[in-house]
Amino acid sequence: MTEQSMGRPLPVLQDAPAGRTVIGDPAAMKIAAIAARAVPGVHALGPGTGRALGALRDAVGANDLSHGVKVEIGQTQLAVDISLVADYGFALNALADAVRAAVYDALTDLVGLEVIEVNIEVLDVHLPPPAESRTESRAEPRAEPRAEPRATVSATTETRRVGSGSAGRLRPTGATQLEQAGE
Repeated sequence: MTEQSMGRPLPVLQDAPAGRTVIGDPAAMKIAAIAARAVPGVHALGPGTGRALGALRDAVGANDLSHGVKVEIGQTQLAVDISLVADYGFALNALADAVRAAVYDALTDLVGLEVIEVNIEVLDVHLPPPAESRTESRAEPRAEPRAEPRATVSATTETRRVGSGSAGRLRPTGATQLEQAGE
């Protein structure tokens, strides 16, 4: 048996027939994305519009782990491009180096191909939400807004005879007036 880096033994057949193994781009992209997200200081992967769409995908349970990652796989080598948003307070070059090392190690261990380059693009820096200032919390409570006068509607109903002669119909006419209630 062969020991994998994650600690799970894999059975290896000694007399296994020869064959070809192809690693798909989506598999390598997900491995790279998971490794990059695990680095402290990485806020998100990919550009803002894609992250907004990703939030919608997450809401419906169809998230895309590989957003912000591009992979080119050859027969024995692969190259990776990662675009990310950093958390404020992290040195961007050091963060890029840490992401590069994490992605390189994960792809080398899990995919088994030679990683020739890991390109990092820092798209933006995520700022923490502003903390509530102490002066606002000490401010006196605001007075309740004064109630506006209410408008009331009163209706009077009159009847008048419609038609000719005394055999005409009685028809109500609604006279509506709007009164302003005073204080």
